Amino acid sequence: MARKRKGRDISGWLVVDKPAGPTSTAVVNKVRWALEAKKAGHAGTLDPEATGVLAIALGEATKTVPYITDALKAYEFTVRLGIATNTDDAEGEVIGTSDLRPDDAAIKDALSNFIGDIQQVPPQFSAVKIDGQRAYKRARDGEEMDIAARPLWVESLLLLDRPDADHVTLEMVCGKGGYVRSIARDLGQKLGCLGNVRELRRTWSGPFEAANALTLAQIDEIARTPELDTHLLPLAEGLVDLPEVKATPEGATRLRNGNPGMVIAHDVEYGDECWASLDGQPVAVGRFKVGELHPSRVFNLSTDTNEG
Repeated sequence: MARKRKGRDISGWLVVDKPAGPTSTAVVNKVRWALEAKKAGHAGTLDPEATGVLAIALGEATKTVPYITDALKAYEFTVRLGIATNTDDAEGEVIGTSDLRPDDAAIKDALSNFIGDIQQVPPQFSAVKIDGQRAYKRARDGEEMDIAARPLWVESLLLLDRPDADHVTLEMVCGKGGYVRSIARDLGQKLGCLGNVRELRRTWSGPFEAANALTLAQIDEIARTPELDTHLLPLAEGLVDLPEVKATPEGATRLRNGNPGMVIAHDVEYGDECWASLDGQPVAVGRFKVGELHPSRVFNLSTDTNEG
């Protein structure tokens, strides 16, 4: 029999400004400890050396993680021109160099090739699975793999700064599954000068922004105190990209039991995915059909939660 996990049944979101060094999983574990939460997860992995927005879902908010993972995200990153590495970042082994340094006009022109629907090959050192094994594990063993290209939507890719001939600072807004390291690698190849990522920061992810995030130091200061609870954002923040419908009291009861329930909806079409609330509290996510929501996810919010 599985041992029941101890902790608080607390639900909501905590936005962390991740420092360089720890893994995303380590940050989740820190937040779960600090809030004494029974359950936690994150929406969108950041590499250990990357910084910025890491949205941590607590309790029932973990059911909304896919909607944040699918949302647009923004990154600011610096590309080192003239050097290619086997990891496509500063941590890797140098595998190529070039003396060519393109001017700003050439860089801006090349950036246009990476906007819209593109195909992107993940780095050799990445978490994608190849024949059931993580690519980075096989890469560490010296194996070079043929990794299939994957689709990526890039909303924008801008040149922000050129601090010197060797470096360019870029901003990218993209959808799910984007590898900034691949953008740096492919841009360097397109320019003929090679390139890799030196610094990477996620500035926002869906509705969550770095300006409203807590650092790990701040979390440590107020860990396991009521003050940390005041920084929790509602579970519904993870649903901002979905339309909201209002459940009737009877409909909410049916939805909580996993059955279709009556809702009041405006500007929602048959078959649309949306979420239902009752008295401002999330009840379920599902598909709208003929006055009812057919639930795919049901929220079981307890009294020990920031939701009410």
